[in-house]
Amino acid sequence: MASTHTARPHTAKQAWATGLTAFAAVMLMIAGVLDIFRGIMGIAQDDVFVSTRNYVFQFDLTGWGWIHLILGVLAVIISLGLFQGAMWARVAGVTIAGLIILANFLSLPYYPVWSVVMIAFSGFIIWALCVMRPEEMPTGSQGAPRGP
Repeated sequence: MASTHTARPHTAKQAWATGLTAFAAVMLMIAGVLDIFRGIMGIAQDDVFVSTRNYVFQFDLTGWGWIHLILGVLAVIISLGLFQGAMWARVAGVTIAGLIILANFLSLPYYPVWSVVMIAFSGFIIWALCVMRPEEMPTGSQGAPRGP
């Protein structure tokens, strides 16, 4: 006698959670790639950026380039974990998006418009990762299903 598995139909909450996870993963991937490009620009040619005198958080622009490059690479790696639905990636995604916001705030005078865009991207990522509850996540992403 062969046993058959009946797939549980996705509820609206599961579809919502899956959509938010995908949204956060894509947005974090885009933010990471853009941060990588920004980092490469800062490392290769730091005269692309506006230099501001007497700024409290003044660093060498090549240093800011390295910071953005590292954050971008981490963001891309974490976004790959989000595509897999890993819980560690949700926590790390909120953390890295927060660090991207912080780095872009501190480098605001050097590249103001782009910094504001990256802050907004990262804010959407944090929202998407925080609004979803673990019990709403798709079954395969956290182990055995809960409930009846």
